[in-house]
Amino acid sequence: MRRRSFLAGTAASTLAPLAAPQLARAAGSSVLKVVPQANLTSFDPVWTTANITRNHGFMVYDTLYGLNAAYEPEPQMAAGHSIDEAGRMVTITLREGLVFHDGEKVRAADAVASIRRWAKRSPWGQKLASVTDELVALNDRELRFRLSKPFPLLFNALACVSSACFVMPERLATTDAFKQITDTTGSGPFRFKKDEYNSGSLMAYERFAGYVPRPDGTPSLIAGPKRVFFDRVEWQIITDASTAGAALQQGEIDWWEQPTPELRTLLGRNKDVSVQVIDPGGLLGILRLNHLQPPFDDKKLRQALLPAIVQGDFMSAIVGDDPKDWKDKVGVFTPGTPYASEVGLEPLTGPRDLEAAKRLMKAAGYTDQKMRLIGPTDILAPAAMTQVAADLFRRLGFNQDFALSDWGTVIQRRASREPVDKGGWSALCTAFSSFDFADPAGHVLIRGNGKDAWFGWPTIPELERLRDAWFDAPDEARRKAIATDIQRVAIEEVAYVPLGSYSSFTALRSNLKDRVNGFAIFWNLRRTA
Repeated sequence: MRRRSFLAGTAASTLAPLAAPQLARAAGSSVLKVVPQANLTSFDPVWTTANITRNHGFMVYDTLYGLNAAYEPEPQMAAGHSIDEAGRMVTITLREGLVFHDGEKVRAADAVASIRRWAKRSPWGQKLASVTDELVALNDRELRFRLSKPFPLLFNALACVSSACFVMPERLATTDAFKQITDTTGSGPFRFKKDEYNSGSLMAYERFAGYVPRPDGTPSLIAGPKRVFFDRVEWQIITDASTAGAALQQGEIDWWEQPTPELRTLLGRNKDVSVQVIDPGGLLGILRLNHLQPPFDDKKLRQALLPAIVQGDFMSAIVGDDPKDWKDKVGVFTPGTPYASEVGLEPLTGPRDLEAAKRLMKAAGYTDQKMRLIGPTDILAPAAMTQVAADLFRRLGFNQDFALSDWGTVIQRRASREPVDKGGWSALCTAFSSFDFADPAGHVLIRGNGKDAWFGWPTIPELERLRDAWFDAPDEARRKAIATDIQRVAIEEVAYVPLGSYSSFTALRSNLKDRVNGFAIFWNLRRTA
């Protein structure tokens, strides 16, 4: 199954002008109207790694440090820092004038509480916490790490994009990291209009007048000054692709975050629309199996799937059949980054053989146990990959319960550790940004720390040992060698199944300029005459 059957009906739209949408446009150029990739159902970017919640997080929160496009950390809320005691004591000073949306001053105590909550869930945070003997607020503007040993990557940790270390008010940051918060008070460039929130329809943000951007630097990924040129941003949920495409062409909306491949060509022919690659590094598709519950708690059954996986099938289902838009032979690290290689990928790159996979399933003792594939209907990449996975599981002979829902429900459901007969799940597909898998530090899917791991919860002690060794490696050559070993073990244990990488396109009105690459970033973007 190479293309999305559920979107096949939209292909005809590429042959004729799209129907006019029934949308009203607010007056004035200070309102930006956007069709986001999915509905926003969780407001807590610590509780979930869903990209839509991450995007929301960067609207309303800020971070102590920000990662630029070269993967280098730069001060953001921090004015600077000092390092003493041979690298074992790090003191960070906040910029002056930082305030939360409720008017309260941002204090070091807020940052400390936020770091502690974040460290319970983030791979970066978990590592930083393991080498932190003490983290305290010295006064309102200074916080101090006392480390058990030098940790040169501390600022990279605080600057990470995925599972970002957002600073929240202390009253919120003391919430259990495994419990969702619903209060969206932050100190970021936008304030969330919760009084206008209508799930499945509208999310509104207004420019926060109290936000003070960094006075220096260049906008790059999440680093540099975050200057806002719109008074209001509206996320409008439009699930019908034809309606979204028509709205963009006619200026009823300004930006469609994830246009479908069927409509991308049509949009590209419109001089008033600009189709662009949103993340130059590409996005990576994955199939995650639940290691806690049968049937995929059995390593041999997980391994049995690999001869049947055709990465190109999954990738072409997202972006179409043009091979320049996707890559196969992709391992656990982002293609083109220093740690990417094809070492250990033979189970995924050798001859594809569905019958061999069936024989391995039988040898593993599979006897028609029920499994459940969960997936969305309303977000492009996961929906497309889920359809391909469902077809593959069917052809392999699994007793499959195919459970489709909206993405917000998937986000909630994947947190369940229950067995299938009590509402749990067995497999899911999703996608991650290029910077998520650039190195072992922030890569959530190569953690093997059991119930503290990302959904699917694998227990793989060797992955944890290798990851620790990567942090402690004396030089880059040794880090590359360890990353190769991490890939071998991750594939051998089937921590997850890499499904390839693809170019994710976005479409916006041609009069929008200076978009920051990486994901749906709303600072620096401006409308020209």
